[in-house]
Formats: sequence, C-alpha cells, structure tokens
Amino acid sequence: MYRIVEVRCRKTRKEFLQLPVKLYRNNPNWIRPLNPDIETIFDPKKNKYFKNGEAIRWVLVDNQGETVGRIAAFIDYTIAKNNTQQTGGIGFFECINSQEAANFLFSKSIEWLASRGMEAMDGPINFGDRDRWWGLLVEGDFEPNYCMDYHLSYYKNLFENFGFKLFFRQLTYHRYINSENVDPIIWEKAKRVASNPAYRITNISKRNLEKFADDFRIVYNSAWGQFSGVKKISKAHALSLLKTFKPILDERLVYFAYHNNEPIGFFVMIPDLNQVVKYLNGKFNVFAKLKLLYLLKVRKVCKKAIGLIFGIVPEHQGHGIDAAMVEAFSKWALQKDFPYTELELNWIGEFNSPMCKVAEQIGGKVKKVHATYRYMFDQTKEVVPYQREV
Repeated sequence: MYRIVEVRCRKTRKEFLQLPVKLYRNNPNWIRPLNPDIETIFDPKKNKYFKNGEAIRWVLVDNQGETVGRIAAFIDYTIAKNNTQQTGGIGFFECINSQEAANFLFSKSIEWLASRGMEAMDGPINFGDRDRWWGLLVEGDFEPNYCMDYHLSYYKNLFENFGFKLFFRQLTYHRYINSENVDPIIWEKAKRVASNPAYRITNISKRNLEKFADDFRIVYNSAWGQFSGVKKISKAHALSLLKTFKPILDERLVYFAYHNNEPIGFFVMIPDLNQVVKYLNGKFNVFAKLKLLYLLKVRKVCKKAIGLIFGIVPEHQGHGIDAAMVEAFSKWALQKDFPYTELELNWIGEFNSPMCKVAEQIGGKVKKVHATYRYMFDQTKEVVPYQREV
C-alpha cells in the first residue's frame, strides 16, 4: 500500500533529492545532479516558466515509511493551448521496479493535470527549456551529459505498460575529435562559403556578450521559433543564458555565422560539466564551487565537449553555413593542445533530419537515445508522433 505526499517542506524536498541516490547506488554510470540544478526548477523566483504556469511534485511512500517514488507535474499554459489538445507535462520521475507504484504516481499526475483542464501529458520532460532534463533514456547505458537524464532500464516498461505512447525520440551523436571520418562534402561546402565575401564565421568573445546575446536571439527565434513547444526569447533572456555559461565558456567552442554582418547561424558547444559534477555529490556550496574550478581549470579533467544548440535562419539553410562553422571549429580542434578529445551532439530530434544529416556527415554515431512519451487522458484518442513543422 502506498501514500503520496506533496513536496512542501525541507524533509520532503530532501526525500525528493535523495531517492535517486538510493536507486542508483550500484550503477557506475549514473552521475548525481547538483541539488540546485533541480531545486531551481521548482522555485517561482528563479524559474520564469512560473509566470505562465504552475508545478507540483510528490514523493511516494510505502507502508514501511520508505520513499519509493517521486514525480513532478506541471503546466506551461502558453504551450499547452498551442497543442491540438491541452497538454501538460510530467518529469523527474524515479521509482522502484513496481508497476503498481509507478501507476500511482502517473495517476496522481493525471488527476492534478485534468483538474486544470489538461487532456494529455508529455513525459518525462522539464518544466523549462528543452535542453535540460528532457526524455527517458531508452538506449545507451553511458554517463549522462550535464543536465541530461539517465534512467534505469525498467523505466521504459513502466511508462509503456501504463499506456504512454512514443511522441518523438532525441538522439545524442558521439565522435572522437581527433578522428578524420568527416564526409568530404563538408569541406567542399565550407570552401564554397569561404569563397563568398558576404559570409563570415567568428568565435564568440566574452568581452562582447551583449552583442552576441542579441545575435543569438535573432537566430534562435528564426531557426527554432518554428517548432511547436519552443518559445521565442528576449534579448534579456539570451544575455542571461550567456552570462550563466560565462564562467565555463570556452571561446573556441562557440561560433556565429554572418551574412553582410547580419547574424544567420550559431553553433554553441560547452564543456561537459558532468565530468566535474560527478565529484561533487550533488552539492554546490562554496567549497564545491572551488573544487569545480580547480578540477576544470587546474586539473582539466573535462575532456568532452557538448554540442548544446545549433541553428541557422531558414533563408540560409542549405547554403553550407553548417559546414563553414564545422570547418572553423576544426581549425581549433585539430591543434595539439586542444583539451577536448570527445564531442557529443546533444538533443537532436529524430524529426530534425537536416541536423541528423549534419551530425552523420561530421562522423557522429548515435550513442544515446531518449524518448519523449505522450499519454492521452481519453484512451480512445491516438497519439500522433511529432513531425517537424516547416
């Protein structure tokens, strides 16, 4: 027998954070997330999604008083109303290997979402941007990238046995940086772009973040604003994002493309902080911050870069801009003192065939697959797999 408890106090917040520690204690590939990276999501003062949404989370307790499951449910009303049916979300699901326990958590989420007018729920997803905590790991038992989910293998059955249907898959491509298995067409396209003086590729500069933030906003809103569930961003939001990454920003990993000095594309990579976070045991106090900087800057333990986001405005897609940015990166990456030996292109939707093609042309191979599921509250209705809206 189980009872569900809303997370509202220090004790329940601790139980919410500690449950994965118990579930994954014998799993060498799991990396404990930083507590603030989770808690910030549920703080209305820090998460902008609370402006047009709401969230709740619960822990599941058995008759011995042990916490055996957790889940969060949330609604972004701006996105919900843009779906064919009003759709909320669930995330941060963790559970013992019990269908009964999982069903309890899923059913409680349906009850809460339905009482607010929702007709479906997607999960596991984030109450925030798509680049974090999005999707159930269904293939690839490897260490997760920073702020990406790692899951126990039986979770897939818990979701599917309840009735969740696949909405879309997210692919993570991997390649070793010093290998040379790049399709020659990449270099041919890059050469064509380089021969046109109207085009220019440049690295980001920490000294001019405000300008690059505005350039990022312009490209992002044009390239990604066409996707369902993706909000356009303001210059202030873009600048906030870049300032957040500034302490770990490596200028050799971020590229912008211009046509007649107008921004038309970007390729943003960051060091995979999980290579450092794994040593912090979820903490991010003053000591942990110093340890992070020491491991990152002095010990230089981070050998993997993550391709965080890639975008080209529609009118310049197919012109070889992607190849030009890859070629610009290669000039740094092939130098002997380049610190990164691996690159993973994170969160590429299987529906985004142009980006999948680029990942494969630069020698990437699918290493991990995450699945985003949808559950219709009216089970007579079918889930239509997501298609790119172009």
